[in-house]
Amino acid sequence: MFCNIINPRDVLSLFERMSDEDCELLNIADRPEKFMITTIAVPPIAIRPSVMMEGSQSNENDITERLKRIIQVNASLQQELQDMKNMAAWDHLQAEVGLYINSDVRGVPYPFQVAKPLAGFIQRLKGKQGRFRGNLSGKRVEYTGRTVISPDPNLKITEVAIPIQMARILTYPERVNQYNIEKLRQCVRNGPYKYPGARMIRYPDGEMRLLMGSFRKRLADELGFGVIVDRHLEDGDVVLFNRQPSLHRMSIMCHRARVMPWRTLRFNESVCNPYNADFDGDEMNMHVPQTEEARAEALMLMGVQNNLCTPKNGEILVASTQDFLTSSFLITRKDIFYDRAAFSLICSYMGDGMDLIDLPTPAIIKPIELWTGKQIFSVLLRPNARMRVFVNLTLKEKNYSKPKNASERELETMCPNDGFVYFRNSELISGQLGKATLGNGNKDGLYSILLRDYNAHAAASCMNRLAKLSARWIGNHGFSIGIDDVQPDNDLNERKRETILNGYNSCDEKIELYNKGKLDLQPGCDAAQTLEAVITGILNQIRNETGQVCMKKLHWRNSPLIMSQCGSKGSPINISQMIACVGQQSVGGRRAPNGFIDRSLPHFPRQSKTPAAKGFVANSFYSGLTATEFFFHTMGGREGLVDTAVKTADTGYMSRRLIKALEDLSIHYDNTVRNASGCIVQFLYGDDGMDPALMEGKNGFPLNFDRLFMKVKATCPSREHKYLSPVEISALIEQKLPESESTPDGGLSDASKAFKKSVKAFLLEEHEKGSEIIMKFGEDATVENQETVIRVAQKIGGITEGQLRAFIDTCMSRYHLKRIEAGSAIGAIGAQSIGEPGTQMTLKTFHFAGVASMNVTLGVPRIKEIINGAKKILTPIITAELDRDDNVNIARMVKARIDKTVLGQIAKSIKTVMTSRLGSIVITLDMNRIEDSQLCIDANTVRESIMQTPKIKPKQLQINVLDVTKLEVVPLVDRGKLHFELHSLKNMLPNVIVKGIKTVERAVVNKGKEKYKDKEGKVKEREKYSLVVEGTGLQEVMGTEGVDGRKTKSNHIIEIQQTLGIEAARWCIIEEIQFIMSNHGMSIDIRHMMLLADLMTFRGEVLGITRFGIQKMDKSVLMLASFEKTSDHLFHASASGKADKIEGVSECIIMGVPMQLGTGILKVIQRDEKPELTYASDPIISAY
Repeated sequence: MFCNIINPRDVLSLFERMSDEDCELLNIADRPEKFMITTIAVPPIAIRPSVMMEGSQSNENDITERLKRIIQVNASLQQELQDMKNMAAWDHLQAEVGLYINSDVRGVPYPFQVAKPLAGFIQRLKGKQGRFRGNLSGKRVEYTGRTVISPDPNLKITEVAIPIQMARILTYPERVNQYNIEKLRQCVRNGPYKYPGARMIRYPDGEMRLLMGSFRKRLADELGFGVIVDRHLEDGDVVLFNRQPSLHRMSIMCHRARVMPWRTLRFNESVCNPYNADFDGDEMNMHVPQTEEARAEALMLMGVQNNLCTPKNGEILVASTQDFLTSSFLITRKDIFYDRAAFSLICSYMGDGMDLIDLPTPAIIKPIELWTGKQIFSVLLRPNARMRVFVNLTLKEKNYSKPKNASERELETMCPNDGFVYFRNSELISGQLGKATLGNGNKDGLYSILLRDYNAHAAASCMNRLAKLSARWIGNHGFSIGIDDVQPDNDLNERKRETILNGYNSCDEKIELYNKGKLDLQPGCDAAQTLEAVITGILNQIRNETGQVCMKKLHWRNSPLIMSQCGSKGSPINISQMIACVGQQSVGGRRAPNGFIDRSLPHFPRQSKTPAAKGFVANSFYSGLTATEFFFHTMGGREGLVDTAVKTADTGYMSRRLIKALEDLSIHYDNTVRNASGCIVQFLYGDDGMDPALMEGKNGFPLNFDRLFMKVKATCPSREHKYLSPVEISALIEQKLPESESTPDGGLSDASKAFKKSVKAFLLEEHEKGSEIIMKFGEDATVENQETVIRVAQKIGGITEGQLRAFIDTCMSRYHLKRIEAGSAIGAIGAQSIGEPGTQMTLKTFHFAGVASMNVTLGVPRIKEIINGAKKILTPIITAELDRDDNVNIARMVKARIDKTVLGQIAKSIKTVMTSRLGSIVITLDMNRIEDSQLCIDANTVRESIMQTPKIKPKQLQINVLDVTKLEVVPLVDRGKLHFELHSLKNMLPNVIVKGIKTVERAVVNKGKEKYKDKEGKVKEREKYSLVVEGTGLQEVMGTEGVDGRKTKSNHIIEIQQTLGIEAARWCIIEEIQFIMSNHGMSIDIRHMMLLADLMTFRGEVLGITRFGIQKMDKSVLMLASFEKTSDHLFHASASGKADKIEGVSECIIMGVPMQLGTGILKVIQRDEKPELTYASDPIISAY
């Protein structure tokens, strides 16, 4: 057979002869000869430098080495070109050129492979250290500093203290003008080493002079307007402050510099939380913006005062912490009193000597004037009468408890622990202040209300005053913790011993029942699982009971107790573990596993299930742990460390994928959410166009009506005004809430309609409550005081016209202010809001609600499944509601229809019967078990099931039904194969599915409670049964008789899409992420999850946030190359002739141009020359 080998030169000549028309028909973007490499790009020496070794030798760069090899092979090829039989040189050159571009290229012939691969161009581009991610998307920058951080409560929250050594190196280019010329002349005279000085002068002609010599005095005298001086940092300069890892927007914020001695960066502890910083050796970075435009944007967009609340859910993040909370809790005790001198001194702590302070009227006048600790907070909130800040607030602190034998009206306010906080017009009436009032993570705290009702300056000023006051007060008062604080008394030890003994006895009883086989099984659990669940419950109860006894026995001055109650540090569990009992140690969500044969440690007997043998620690940290207890405790601690290490990498990669997918989404001026190429992802952000960072109410509602109404009633007193009736209220509401809205078509937007409807409903409900109060007061009144009582009741429960108008006006004006601004980078914020809480999650699986035996994946693995759009998930679960959910027997019947039942479970026997002529298998059904399981199965249904089994060939079988409970299976094969066929059938028949859905692993009846109203309107509870189905097959479950298909749902998003459509899949994504976050005690605004769900589904299919899903979202070449598979995207783009419009965020950063987000959404066009304007006569007017 003749074989002609074409060398590359011949191929090149063929390509050159191809016409442009043929190239177009073949869909080739450019000339085909360009696919043949004839010349090689040789990079300059700067990017492939030689490294000098000892002596005169040099170590060459990988690129240089590869070029050297190409030149050598090319030279040898030139010599061998005369001999066309030798193709090895061509192959060698091909391999070397391929490795020069990509050293990981596949298919390199074995003789040309090298032991140590030399890095090619592709290796320089891809990866975390490659050019795209290491040098183009992110760069090392100048004008930065980094050092250890430490606290300083005397600084404002907007300030950061910078060491003088750092201030001398970091500079800011300030232009000389008539106001600063003397200051800058002095800086130039001081030079670079004396603070405050300067390092350089830049002249308008481009000349730069370093201020290193002795000529500085002359330069200073010659300094003119317009010259730029690079001066040292000074007080009040704008700097950016950052801590890594930067998980969300508030990890880098703008502060004002305060140059101070010593060597650390210092800031107010109230700002720790957004940075997630502590002072155990953390380091932080500082950047100095170099232009006035950058400073202005940094102050307005990144300033601490403008970022007090997180856009994740609108909760306040910059707030008082630790010592500030402890001292506030102690100051506001009921037994704290000060005379005039002491009270005046404490009031002086909170200011800087410039504020005017009006002393309030003393709480006690005789025999000596005394002021309470609560009055200190009234002064702190409103130091003088000129400050028009009126805070109205009610909330329950951590130490709140309901009073015994109190009337319904006294139930809330009369807390024996003083845990009910009540501010009225900036006066603290009751309550000890703790984390709920002054801390972060709430929307109803003091700072949140100052921010919403007034402005960020009011909240920041209050925070600054409290920081100064708390630090100085607690320094004088003293607060310490010692071993005496965690020493239990004899009574506590005795109570603990009794509780543990009773718990151990209960466990022994359960273990004995288990050994005898008499333990009552929980739904869906076997005996061992039931025993573990029961014992775990008993042991948890032991720790809880000992902890409660411990907390009751502690003196109110106990330091750990104070810190736990005010929320500054620790919890009741920490205290009970130190003093009473450490409790059960869990590994993987279960008790300690068996590390040895049938036992956890050699110290215990085999098969032992006692609490001590399975990780229960009866001792406290004070009493000390035994050897085995210590070992179990280390097992639990090690799991936490491994968990943290694993999830850090997982959540980091997940956050990166989310940000890459969502980064270019922004709000446009038509209120739509679009990506960089203009595709609409949402017609209205979050379905209402509200900003998540500004939401006041629960579950992302714009306003907290209850608190706002209380403020209006307090700040607009009724005096002698007339109270409105329900009819008057309705009429005034209709007048104040007109059916008009500034929408493009003049109609009323759905979101505004819903909001106005909620305002109206709230006002009518408040009036109804007020009417009930007036009626109750009227019933209690006598003839003599009836008029007075009714008047008081109306003041409490009535609404005047002025109050109603003020409330509606406030609601509507605030509602419009909370709309999200055009240009907001909601994509990046949404990705951070979902990614940042992931670091606080665990990787464990949790029990499904109410079903101990059924695990459901939660935490980081579950979020990964959702955003990956996984087709196979670890724990698919279908929750099926029933048509009749009040009867357990009906629930079991429906379960039997769904649950997969195999022949082996219901067969009494499966026997092989051999005769002289034939062989068969006789199946006998266990009718008792079938009836107990409430299954509708007989011999005929089993015959049909066998015939429909895929692995069994029905044409080779004869199945005879002998009676209702017995059937015979006869294989129709030769006698020689009969034995093997019978053996195969006997193995397969027990696994034949005779009832249920084959994709379902099992179904469990779940018993729950449901509240309902009876005919009289009373709220009652009833038992409600539902099914929890483990496995897939949503469509089959929904179609099962007895299941309410309209209320049946699955946690498998892809299955939801295939069964119910893309809208159902979108809502499933939102609900699943919400469910995960709520299980970990976190709240995220639903708008972020809606945006993610819309992006994953807006193409009509569920696209995962992976390298494959993002590729389908029509992203640009540079964005895809900077994400993953860099070389593949670049090669494909060049081959197909793709063009990048440089519209997205990644592309703009790589090219160094402003992105179309935030302030870059609009462009200002300026005329260079003033055009001549000519006015022609109007054609319409001139016609008349």
